[in-house]
Amino acid sequence: MTDVLEIPAGERGVIRIFDLDMAPEQARFLREPGALAQVLGIGEIDLDHVEIFPVSDLEELGLAGYLTQGCGIAEAEIAPDRAPLSALEGHVLLLRSRAFGGQAARLTPASQITHIANYGEKPINWSAPLQATPESSKLYTGPKLSPRAARHAARRIGAALFAVVMSLIALLLYVLVF
Repeated sequence: MTDVLEIPAGERGVIRIFDLDMAPEQARFLREPGALAQVLGIGEIDLDHVEIFPVSDLEELGLAGYLTQGCGIAEAEIAPDRAPLSALEGHVLLLRSRAFGGQAARLTPASQITHIANYGEKPINWSAPLQATPESSKLYTGPKLSPRAARHAARRIGAALFAVVMSLIALLLYVLVF
């Protein structure tokens, strides 16, 4: 057994990196329901927030690049651990805080699972600067016509369109007959 890791209730935005010192078949088996929870010594875990993959899949990007570009971890936070992260081989486990469903957990990983580091994801700033309300979104910004004037204008437009269409039809009939 390695050290015990305490996960506080309500934790958000933390990614834990583990080195998996096991055969590729065993690492793939950890994706099965209940298997990862068992080797971490907990009751259950949400596999939607867990990543298990061989470091070689990252090719030239590397684990440090994946953490900064793919997981949103600040470069300054990764910089001190860049060499140990680059030295990892085989499979790794990325465990996000959401995998625990907001509940407190006490991890007691099996001997083949070595905790490497914890990193905090950059929080998303959902705020935006206050914008002035555009004139077009304000009520009653169009021309102020009385209902009677609006009906009169609509009738004039309709009559003009009717006259044009009827004239075109008459012209067409004239051309066809003569």
